[in-house]
Amino acid sequence: MTPTARGNPVPPDAVRRYQDAHDHNATETALSAFTPDATVTDENRTYEGSDQIRRWLASAATEFTYTRTFVKAEQTSPSTWVVVNHLEGDFPGGSVDLRYRYTVRGGLISALTIAP
Repeated sequence: MTPTARGNPVPPDAVRRYQDAHDHNATETALSAFTPDATVTDENRTYEGSDQIRRWLASAATEFTYTRTFVKAEQTSPSTWVVVNHLEGDFPGGSVDLRYRYTVRGGLISALTIAP
């Protein structure tokens, strides 16, 4: 792990690529960070495989307008990372800290769970 300037470890490239692409509504670039059989769980719904994740990415990018601020990252096992982001926007409540739990396999995201 390479610490950032704030002392946080730097998540794997796939995690950083996904977050940056998602911020810029770059669905195909975000999707390229996932394994073909990946799963994403967000708002108690699970999306499996590239087609479902592509649809989730496209709809998540247009549902609300928000800004994301990185808070911290932690490697909890050799293949698991938890990244905390603060979101502010026009969604119900207006602000929230979300935990993105990533499982990385072969340099790509094989599972992502997003929860407060």
